[in-house]
Order: sequence, then structure tokens, then C-alpha cells
Amino acid sequence: MSNAEQLDKIRSAPGFIAALDQSGGSTPKALGLYGISEDAWSNDEEMFTIVHDMRTRIMTSPAFNGDRILGAILFENTMDREVEGRSTAAYLWNVKNVVPFLKVDKGLEDVADGAQVMKPIPDLDALLEKATAAGVFGTKMRSVVKEANETGIKAVVDQQFGIGRRIVAAGLVPIIEPEIDIHCPDKAAAEDILHANVKAHLDGLAADEIVMLKLTLPEKDNLFADFVAHPKVARVVALSGGYSREEANDRLSRQNGMVASFSRALAEGLSAQQSDDEFNATLDASIGAIAAASAT
Repeated sequence: MSNAEQLDKIRSAPGFIAALDQSGGSTPKALGLYGISEDAWSNDEEMFTIVHDMRTRIMTSPAFNGDRILGAILFENTMDREVEGRSTAAYLWNVKNVVPFLKVDKGLEDVADGAQVMKPIPDLDALLEKATAAGVFGTKMRSVVKEANETGIKAVVDQQFGIGRRIVAAGLVPIIEPEIDIHCPDKAAAEDILHANVKAHLDGLAADEIVMLKLTLPEKDNLFADFVAHPKVARVVALSGGYSREEANDRLSRQNGMVASFSRALAEGLSAQQSDDEFNATLDASIGAIAAASAT
């Protein structure tokens, strides 16, 4: 099973999860926000080297450590690389006391029944084996709900838990992420449908099947309180979903027991042009604000 020390940290320590897992499609946008334009690379390999430099700068910053950060979600390309001469996952846990997770999904299918299920993950078993060997604790996979449509939401949740149980069987802890688009026209109704579907699956898990949930910040405060308390759930984390950091933190502070798992909101304000002192101060303020909102 998973490292007991890591599971204990994920279950009970203060802090939040840093999502450092933007992949191919979203990488140019993430680098653009960081102040690096697309003419800085001529192929994917060069682009991924630049993004690894950005992530290395975040991970090696004195502001980034296990006092306020529970875990970090990595893209496979990041897991395969090194930070200061160690594999990324080993660096995170052994140097920073941050639990490593791996994004395993291959992106989204087109919208059907108001939702996007995940594309097939053909090499999942091999990827899970590689992740375990690299010292990764858990995984993350994302689907998206666009409408309050029972059929679409059920398809998303059924798929998430079906693959989630395979991940548990491989000895890892999956972060189940059925995101509800913040622009969903009847977001509160979609959240109620999602809640019922997720609860049915959680109640059907075996005693040794432990998962995490990554959910959109809800319209009804503490809608997910029963998931926070659920014996099969190690932690409930929130995605920022396109809300500004200020609004995401404000909403999060009203959800008792939920902690952040922000990516864009974490990196807001960081740029390649900053001196190390400026970069570290900006990141420190960002981490401090997100950690404080997570501590409610």
C-alpha cells in the first residue's frame, strides 16, 4: 500500500496541494502568463525543458515546502525529469516533504450530454507501474461537467470511479476530479446531481479503497462536508476553476475541511523576468494566502 507517512500527511496535515501539471495543450498559455512567449522554443522538447525550468524554480524556492504544501501534482514529463540531481518525485518528498502525485488522464472527449468524459488511457497499467517505481503516491484525472444533465454527470462519475478503483488496486491513491465548469448555467443543480452520484460510489467502496476528491468550489457552502468526513476519503481538495485567486480563496475559506489544489491561482503574479528575491516573495505571498484559505 501507499507510504503510511505520506497518507497520514495527506489526511491530517495543514496546507494545500500545488497543481504543477499543465500539459501539452495548456503549457504555452501557462508560459505566456509566466512571461515567456512562444518564440522561445521551436519544438515540444524545448518547450517542456522551459516549463521544467519554471517548475524547478517554483519547487526549489524556499517558499515551497511541506510546512504549507501537502502535495504536488506533476505531469508525466515532469516526473521523468530531475530536480537538483534527483528524480522530481524523490526531490519533492525527500527534500521538501511534499507528497508527489501524477496526472494520468489523456485529456477530454467532446461534449456529450452536457459533459466531457476522459479519453481512453490505453497505457494506464504501465504508467502506474512507472509512477510507483518513481516514488509517486497518488494520481489525478480530470473530467468536466458543463450542464446539470443527469446522464452526463453519471457518465463522468462512473468513469472516474471505475478507473479510480484500478488505480487503488495498483497501490496508489487516486484524486477523482469531476470538475463542474464555473460557467455552468445551473451550477448549483449540477452540484447536487454530482454530490448524489459521488456519494453512491463512495458508499460502495471497500474498507481498504481510499480515494481523494478534487471538486469545484460549490455554490452552497459545505455541500461536500459529508465527503470531508467520509472514511473512504483521504482529503477533499478544491480546484480554482478559473476564479481569480482572491475569489477562489474567499470561496474556499467558507468550505470547512476542504483544502486548495490550485494551479493558475498558485502561479498568478510569477514571471521569468523577476529576480529570485522578487519571485520568492511573490510565491511566498501566494502560498501564504492559499494556505490560510485552506486552513478553515
